[in-house]
Amino acid sequence: MMMNSTQVPYFILAAYIDTGLFKYICFVIIMSLYVVIVGSNVLLIVVICMNRSLHEPMYLFLCSLFVNELFGSTGLFPFLLVQILSDIHTVSAPFCFLQIFFVYTYGSIEFTNLAVMSYDRYLAICYPLQYNTLMPHQKTALLIALTWLYPFIAIPVLLSLSVPLQLCGNIINKVYCDNYSVVKLACYDTTVNNIYGLTYTTSLISVVVFIIYSYVRILRVCFSGSKQTRQKAVSTCTPHLASLLNFSFGASFDILQSRFNMNGVPNILRIFLSLYFLTCPPLFNPLMYGLNLSKIRVSCKNLISNMSSWY
Repeated sequence: MMMNSTQVPYFILAAYIDTGLFKYICFVIIMSLYVVIVGSNVLLIVVICMNRSLHEPMYLFLCSLFVNELFGSTGLFPFLLVQILSDIHTVSAPFCFLQIFFVYTYGSIEFTNLAVMSYDRYLAICYPLQYNTLMPHQKTALLIALTWLYPFIAIPVLLSLSVPLQLCGNIINKVYCDNYSVVKLACYDTTVNNIYGLTYTTSLISVVVFIIYSYVRILRVCFSGSKQTRQKAVSTCTPHLASLLNFSFGASFDILQSRFNMNGVPNILRIFLSLYFLTCPPLFNPLMYGLNLSKIRVSCKNLISNMSSWY
């Protein structure tokens, strides 16, 4: 649908497939995933908050990660559920930009939170004797605050550049709103948007470099250290690396799909992979950390046992 240069009142999400009665099965699957995500993340947040022995930097960073999983899921799943049952896949412009805020803020917080967790593991493994001095509670609180504050400042600036754009179309070829897809619809020059987007992306690349540096140092210590040091590194770093790779894979594909022509990829596969970084990390992170970290696993069992005894 081509339009005159204007600020469009709504967008059409063109990636939805007419599945007939199958949409009700999709609805049940998506609803089940959302219930599992909310339940598992809330459980681990409650466990960490209620158990004083888990008020350590590593678990507080995990709590921040789980809160972000709920934040991102809330910005996506209820919207998906409504769209799956709808025959007309449109979304108002204000709600579209609100969803962009949720999705982009979630992605940024997820990435920076994982970077902070890399830094925490680097200090714990490379400087075990000085760890408590290098990572006091004040520093932990500051890092968590910065993890959330930076995206909550950067993403509104990004949106402030996108909202006033005069658009010559209103079709977004995705199942949710995406800022880059909106910018591509602009009739006029988007140099400022592109420069800011590039600057923000560069800041995230610097985070990637920091994560790589942290793990290079950790690996050096592991190879030169004792068997006990290696075991500690493996037990605490494996879930974090799995989370990092899981999120990075999904986010990288979504970026590639937005920037390049992916018409050769089947539509159903493109939909699945575009949703991957928004659905799989919130689903798998609680399971990975809950199963791999013994303190969380034991605390979860105790909490569930106590709740069962009340009834």
